[in-house]
Amino acid sequence: MSEPRRSRGAARPSTFAVVAAFAAVYVLWGSTYLGIRFSIETLPPFFTQGVRFVLAGLLIYAWARARGAAAPSRREWGGAAITGLLLFVCGTGGVVWAEHFLPSGVTALVVATEPLSFVLIDAMRRRRRPQGYVLAGLALGSAGLLVLVGPGTIFGGERFHLGACLVLVAGTFAWAGGSLFSRGSRLPASPMMATAATLLWGGALLAALGAASGELARFDPAAASARSVVATVYLFIFGSIVGFTAYLWLLRVTTASRVATYAYVNPIVAVFLGWALADEPLTPRVFAAAAIIVGAVALIIRHGGEEEEEIASAGGDDDFGCAKAPETLHA
Repeated sequence: MSEPRRSRGAARPSTFAVVAAFAAVYVLWGSTYLGIRFSIETLPPFFTQGVRFVLAGLLIYAWARARGAAAPSRREWGGAAITGLLLFVCGTGGVVWAEHFLPSGVTALVVATEPLSFVLIDAMRRRRRPQGYVLAGLALGSAGLLVLVGPGTIFGGERFHLGACLVLVAGTFAWAGGSLFSRGSRLPASPMMATAATLLWGGALLAALGAASGELARFDPAAASARSVVATVYLFIFGSIVGFTAYLWLLRVTTASRVATYAYVNPIVAVFLGWALADEPLTPRVFAAAAIIVGAVALIIRHGGEEEEEIASAGGDDDFGCAKAPETLHA
């Protein structure tokens, strides 16, 4: 990976600032899975998460406009609607639904296989077979999923809900597809405005799904717990705003390959927090699956990135050449 470009004369960021930003992305994004679990205990699941995305989108939209970004065109709003549907309704919505049946740490482990989805979709789109290391990563990731849902005799411990795991896998494909769709000219040129538009559409659609499914009619405000409310506020401030801002800043001051390490740190953080704060089980099955999946993700990020650089240097598809901000979003 090439070094990030800095403007001429720009001061090199302090080590403390870089470490703090990485800690935010590692810990804050890793904690969002437990935050969602606590939030949906007593609050309308889809509607609540949709509202917090809309609020985050409004803040980022105002920030982007204040910094001179142009308002999205009608075509760009349309692209944001499709991207938001895939990322937040299908992707995050799948996480919200699955956490009714799975521990938050296990949910994070399954979602950590997302790079596998990117590789498979991109390989089909380019009609280009992945390289050997990437294929090994795909095989390892699949093995890690099988450990989670396999018979109870494998590594000991209870097997996990197959249907919920399948929904999460489908959600990772939707997230990957939405991220790839967001590239090129379908969204505003400003990464901040592209993110705001996608958050606004995705959050609105997710909230509408919750309302249409009767969540508001079944909701009893008196039954809402303080833990759910605090978790939702935490997700809004630290997951959607602080974590995203730290990620976007890191992309400007360090290499993409270093920033991408969040993909295999987040699930470890999520598993630990679920065990420490929610009494989620840490069985040999969970340990084995975590080791296999994290290894698979590391292989794919390391060697998949090299493969993308080869394609780019050979004059790959320009329409997918510029990564947009929605790929930086998280649960």
